[in-house]
Amino acid sequence: MQTWRDGRTRATDAAESIRAALATLGIPEAAWSGIRPTVTYNGLPYVHLGMLPAAVVEQIAEAMRATETSAR
Repeated sequence: MQTWRDGRTRATDAAESIRAALATLGIPEAAWSGIRPTVTYNGLPYVHLGMLPAAVVEQIAEAMRATETSAR
């Protein structure tokens, strides 16, 4: 049971991280309200992103490219 709880904590933290990143990009909460932490029966943490509007995905990709470019 502890493995599952630890996985849930990791999934929740990861979901909160992506929500915060999207909010920083100025994306309204309505666009990412489907993001949910989830855990498999054996405790593996995942984040379900749900359906995101294409414009939001383009903003995410642009931000990732900008980060990649600045890291070089």
